[in-house]
Amino acid sequence: MQSYWLPNLCLAVIGLAYRKKVLLASKKILKLASIPSPKNSIAIELQQVRRNTLDLLGEIDRSLLATQVHPDFSPIGWHFGHIAFTEAYWILEHLANLPPSFKEYHCLFSADGLPKSERQNLPSISIIQEYLGVVRQRVLEYLESAPTKSQERLWRWLIQHEGQHCETITLLWQLHRQQSSQNSPLNFNPFNPPANSENSIFNEMVKVEAGEFIMGSNDISGLDNEHPPHKIHLNTYWIDRFPVTCGQYWQFMTAGGYQKRQYWSIAGWQWLQQNPVSQPLYWINSLDWIDHPVCGVSYYEAEAYAKFVDKRLPTEAEWSKSALGASLNCNRDRAIGHTTPVNAYSDRSKYGCQDMLGNVWEWTASWFEGYSGFESYPYPGYSEVYFDNKHRVLKGGSWATSRQGMRTSFRNWYYPQVRQIFAGFRCAR
Repeated sequence: MQSYWLPNLCLAVIGLAYRKKVLLASKKILKLASIPSPKNSIAIELQQVRRNTLDLLGEIDRSLLATQVHPDFSPIGWHFGHIAFTEAYWILEHLANLPPSFKEYHCLFSADGLPKSERQNLPSISIIQEYLGVVRQRVLEYLESAPTKSQERLWRWLIQHEGQHCETITLLWQLHRQQSSQNSPLNFNPFNPPANSENSIFNEMVKVEAGEFIMGSNDISGLDNEHPPHKIHLNTYWIDRFPVTCGQYWQFMTAGGYQKRQYWSIAGWQWLQQNPVSQPLYWINSLDWIDHPVCGVSYYEAEAYAKFVDKRLPTEAEWSKSALGASLNCNRDRAIGHTTPVNAYSDRSKYGCQDMLGNVWEWTASWFEGYSGFESYPYPGYSEVYFDNKHRVLKGGSWATSRQGMRTSFRNWYYPQVRQIFAGFRCAR
């Protein structure tokens, strides 16, 4: 097996060297923060997202860093190295035209390098931490003189890239803890269901009148698949005020929803037979969680529940129109560390929907595809390769989503069978 190392770093003084680099970087950020936008906001957001990265690095059990928790995801430690590699590639090489550095990492930490199953032979955590620090120091040095007005879109993309990998790290950590626990369904009495399951505010739907709205975004922070903004006309529809709660979903479980074919699509039933599950992946055995959104369900499970209650999943356009006016007053940035009750925040969208941002991603009925006029950025494979009619759109963000990626126009996408992400849903009619 190949051994990875940083030839130009003195490992004997890693701790001291890194602390000095952090201090230097902080001073540079303070200096940049006094410069007019967009340079100052870029510097501040670089600091904010990196603080979250380093917090994660300090919190996670280091014995897990080289462990592949799930075959569809790279080891946790790989994501930290990939953050540094991507920043060096796009800023130092692509924008600053500097020669490639740390060439020994180009295969290991590149997204198209080694297969996920071969990414466990990682440098020590101290070296990865130093790698992050050295790259960031050089990036901030370049930022001082960079023509950010013409480069801003790439800087914004890079900041969001780091936040997205922090969310992936968080879900892998959560997945490991879930796999280590012994979860079984809650022992609710089917004749005495949870209080929020019948005739409560959690069952309310809001009416969205027919008409046009602007879908998508032209904001500099928007990713390529969010562009361009365009008008869409929708007929009148109803949508749940809140995401589906654990208490509501329990009714589906206790009614035999996982055993009854009539609630499942052909593809969903086939998936269930091959994956005989009987509860959401992140099910918590406590009545204290019945007002929290159900979390860790596949698209097929969400679709089956919707049919059980004689509803359906909203399209991406329906979800997007319903979310107009939603604010960042929500559960995000790992601030709480888990989901919160769906009515924990009073913020409402223009139409009265709550919890549209943060808490859990929400499945929609739409396939992930480019809007009319789509143009790839920063490279063709970023979004376009997933326009394959095999990925469903998710909206809204989760409790682990960074502020930089938290907006109603943001589009996430996954295979419908995926349960590992922090995903729930709400229904429409």
